[in-house]
Amino acid sequence: MKLKQLIFLPFILLLCFSACQNNDYSPKPKAYFRIEFPKKEYAAFVKPVPFSFEYPVYANIEQDRSRDAQKNWYNLHFKQFNGHLHLTYYDVSNKREYDEMVEDARRLVFKHTIKASAIDQRVINYPRQKVYGIYYAIEGNTASSVQFFLTDSAKHYFRGALYFNERPQYDSIAPVVKFIKTDIDTLISTFRWKN
Repeated sequence: MKLKQLIFLPFILLLCFSACQNNDYSPKPKAYFRIEFPKKEYAAFVKPVPFSFEYPVYANIEQDRSRDAQKNWYNLHFKQFNGHLHLTYYDVSNKREYDEMVEDARRLVFKHTIKASAIDQRVINYPRQKVYGIYYAIEGNTASSVQFFLTDSAKHYFRGALYFNERPQYDSIAPVVKFIKTDIDTLISTFRWKN
């Protein structure tokens, strides 16, 4: 009997010492993969179109080839992040047409109200370049996280909308959206009308 007690004594002591340690254990929260962001560098978008701007070199810009695409529509693809910035341009021929385009941009943004936790808007105002518009930041599990339009208030209208080719999960794409917002801000601040 003494031999059995001697054999179990180290196990009992080990159990006591491990139980006495003050380790706060809690399960780790669900995590996402670490995202490697490229260095910020920009190139000029110079095509025979009525506008120019700078865009990130790690994104590919291609003419929109969708069925309903028009002449000066482009997509800025962020392949690393599985997203794209859809860019559309329209000539404006009269005030009624201009007002309809501005209202259409607002309507398209506020279609996201059902899923959005917040929609913030910021006025874009660069009088020297005659670039005006509204920038919409949409938070929540929505199809689009950023939308904006630019105009000279007379004959040009340019619109952008950021989409990801994933099921919307704002918590997982928030760092990417923040990163791309800087690129959109650069596009807007360097935007120029050619005529």
